[in-house]
Amino acid sequence: MGTKLYVGNLGYGISDSDLEQLFAAHGTVRSAQVILDRATGRSKGFGFVEMGSEQEAQAAIAALNDKEIEGRSLTVSEARPREGGGGRGRGGGGGGRRY
Repeated sequence: MGTKLYVGNLGYGISDSDLEQLFAAHGTVRSAQVILDRATGRSKGFGFVEMGSEQEAQAAIAALNDKEIEGRSLTVSEARPREGGGGRGRGGGGGGRRY
């Protein structure tokens, strides 16, 4: 069990500081980040919060999962590691001249 939480179904007007304030009522917030679309700069509607301890993370999940914020029901759960190793792969070899 970790302290990093996934927060889904966020309203598009929610900022990093809004997210931090929402979770601060349940413990120490180490970081809070709303994920933005690179092209438009708009929220993608989800983010991540890192709590100070497992107990605080569990308290935040219990209190905020399914809670309605700005007319949307939040999804709060333990964050899972990215699959596929993250990042863009560099499709092996080549690139040089062939004689």
